[in-house]
Amino acid sequence: MLNRKESEIISFLKNNPDSSSKDIHDGITISISYATVKRILAQLISENLISKNGQGKGTKYFISVIYELLDPIDPARYYEKEIDERQIRESFNHDLIPSVLHFNDIFTRGEYAKLEDLQTTYRQNISQLSGSAYRKELEKLAIDLSWKSSQIEGNTYSLLETERLLKEKETAAGKTKEEAIMLLNHKEAIDFIIENPGYLSPLAVPGIEDIHRILVKELAIDFNLRNRRIGITGTNYRPLDNVFQIREALANMCDLVNRKENVFEKALLSLVLISYIQPFMDGNKRTARIVSNAVLIYNGYCPMSFRTVDSVEYKKAILLFYEQNNISYIKDIFISQFEFSVRTYF
Repeated sequence: MLNRKESEIISFLKNNPDSSSKDIHDGITISISYATVKRILAQLISENLISKNGQGKGTKYFISVIYELLDPIDPARYYEKEIDERQIRESFNHDLIPSVLHFNDIFTRGEYAKLEDLQTTYRQNISQLSGSAYRKELEKLAIDLSWKSSQIEGNTYSLLETERLLKEKETAAGKTKEEAIMLLNHKEAIDFIIENPGYLSPLAVPGIEDIHRILVKELAIDFNLRNRRIGITGTNYRPLDNVFQIREALANMCDLVNRKENVFEKALLSLVLISYIQPFMDGNKRTARIVSNAVLIYNGYCPMSFRTVDSVEYKKAILLFYEQNNISYIKDIFISQFEFSVRTYF
């Protein structure tokens, strides 16, 4: 979250673009030193919230083109308003993938440094594990991911029941057959990307369709790309409903992910954009979580189980991206879950 001083400067620049640091110091309504203004401006630039042009005394500051994407929105305040009271982007943003995301980074230097430090820890840890010990940890993570990813979608199996099902094929009393199938499908999809780490590299539409097919088999869900309209519970956002536009958007997403050099960007963009495009009638977020992990695994990065994420908060973070194209909340979840996985499994 932005503090009061940062918010004041952002607010001034929204109303007064191309301002110098002196203009900003003289124009804001709170009393802070010129040196503090300069320090805050440097911090906001490092967080990609503002940009600058020129050098020295001729330097001008303005709101970044990706400010709306990265602005740290408070989800608690955002969801104080009911669904019909929120001002949102109701339809798919065709400029988001080829323009905004293509030319800009979504992690700040500080966030990227933290993630790289965690990745270094992961590499150091696994270098000290035997092959069998590493596979054991990976199996534990796969079970946890199968459970949590299914729970986010409403599955009522407990983690212990999930472990019994996946290890011993023992179904839980009082649960539906479909819940068991969902969990088994998750484990099969995770095992597939572990055994075939290059299957989704480069990322392509047919590969995403194949992962979706594994996840929804025997669940009475259509395999192919969606060719009709769907509604999303909890939001007035309406995804694309034309199969040709859906395929194009998904192909553009694949191109974006393949062009990015930062593995964390690749993984996070896969996570949010498959969910945003909603290419399938059902199973979109499940597919996104598996594809995101496939990107990490292929590049030798720690996979994520999402085990400690709150299901409601995860859904709120995704809806915030749908409605505002704002990635701040789901990015926080991504970073915290990557850290959890490094610290917990390896």
